[in-house]
Amino acid sequence: MFKIALVDDHELFRKSLIFVLEQIETIEVVFDTNDGTLLLQYLQNNTVDLVLLDIQMPIMDGFTLCKKIKQLKPVIKILTVSQLTTKESIHQIFESGANGFFSKNSSTDSFKEAVLSMIEKDYYFDISLSDVVKEAMLWKATQNNDDQQINKDLLSPREKEIIFWSAKGLTCQQIADHLFISKRTVETHRKTIMDKTSCLNFIEVVVYGLKERIITLDDL
Repeated sequence: MFKIALVDDHELFRKSLIFVLEQIETIEVVFDTNDGTLLLQYLQNNTVDLVLLDIQMPIMDGFTLCKKIKQLKPVIKILTVSQLTTKESIHQIFESGANGFFSKNSSTDSFKEAVLSMIEKDYYFDISLSDVVKEAMLWKATQNNDDQQINKDLLSPREKEIIFWSAKGLTCQQIADHLFISKRTVETHRKTIMDKTSCLNFIEVVVYGLKERIITLDDL
């Protein structure tokens, strides 16, 4: 089972998400709270695969909580669920180490798609915000570019292919089928890419790909 924790200070919304998630057979909601500090306490002795969290919360905001989760257990995937949809807020989500962003204004079906995407691809960004996301990615990709020495040979041609098809939205299995390799090989390539580029998640890898011109905004 894929274990999920939820953090949102609006109880009705949080319980509604739990109801939707419980319709997916492979998912188990193991913890929910309105307080990020309680989640951090829970994670001291327990683990989950995915955390869904709000950004605007009174006790600890989602940006801070996201960073603390990644410091405590970097392998946990994080999907932010928020009404904030500006370029600045999405950039902050990038910086906090989150694996994806979902708008509270989206549909129930889109929410299910987002969660399943996190399971299959390790990242998700709401398609309705594609232009804002692309703008935020481009802005991040151009930051401090002049100060960094680019290593053109850092990644192999195969690894660059993995980045390209991942940016296109393909799952590991779909990439494997397209390249005639195993799913496990794709997963190994993705882990190697993240290690080589010092990226915390594949969102950062996509940004790296933009910076190094492995992909373009049109590829997203």
